[in-house]
Amino acid sequence: MTHLGDRIFRTVMTMAASVIVIIVLGMIVKMVMSSMPTLQAYGIGFLTGSEWVPSENVFGALPFIYGTVVSSVLALIISVPISIGIAIFLVEQAPAKIARPIAFMVELLAAIPSVVYGLWGIFVLAPFVRDHLGAFLAETLGFLPLFQGRLTGIGMLTGGLILALMITPIITAVVRDVLEAVPNTQREASLALGATKWETTQIVLGNAASGIAGAVVLGLGRAIGETMAVTMVIGNSPQITASLFEPAYTIASVLAANFADATEELYLSALIEMGLVLFLVTFIINGFAKLLVMRVAKRTGTAKST
Repeated sequence: MTHLGDRIFRTVMTMAASVIVIIVLGMIVKMVMSSMPTLQAYGIGFLTGSEWVPSENVFGALPFIYGTVVSSVLALIISVPISIGIAIFLVEQAPAKIARPIAFMVELLAAIPSVVYGLWGIFVLAPFVRDHLGAFLAETLGFLPLFQGRLTGIGMLTGGLILALMITPIITAVVRDVLEAVPNTQREASLALGATKWETTQIVLGNAASGIAGAVVLGLGRAIGETMAVTMVIGNSPQITASLFEPAYTIASVLAANFADATEELYLSALIEMGLVLFLVTFIINGFAKLLVMRVAKRTGTAKST
């Protein structure tokens, strides 16, 4: 027979866990209700429209969706190789006296406020992109549409670089945990069969592939939802252009920059609907990433011994 104290404890814990579910469902219901004017006025056309003129009650979310996707993908292209390389070095190569300080520095990057990244982006990264990186790319790869257009230092490229810097600590930390979850017996067996250190690392990466994919998806979720730093450096212009030098806009940025000015019902509804899209996308992405990481933990069964 279950003890009374155990039943009370289980009930209290169940109620505490249910609060999270209730909050999430409440947020979704509230945003859907607040988005009804836009849903009724535009329907699916809101997501495919390319014009954003609040003074004329014309709202199209496509430029913001485009800016969000391109900046996030650009951040992943830059960040993923660096993050995986750092994680491999910390777990497979570096001695403990070196790995610990580097791991601490990586974790410290994750704790820096977003607005600090934005200020650094404005005063350091943007001039560097304008005077050096952007000029180099325009000179060497200017025949590509990606590297044509005005070179001001404020635009999609700078926003992608800021996002890459911000998601690198997250991806690195998760990949490191995933690699540490691979049992040492696999490494020992590979080395005993005559494999080199690099070949052994390849085997470890193969066993941790799902978890690494989860880390990448988790970083994507962070990049999609990032607000202040991107708002400060991406230019905030609702346009669709192939050039990475041109200003752009993201969903999170338009919410941060325009919500205080939304006095009309339809304008406010349009912003809330974009917030709903962003919420659902990040919720799905983070859930998918968690499932991938749990798959690795379940398959390996045991953690790497230290």
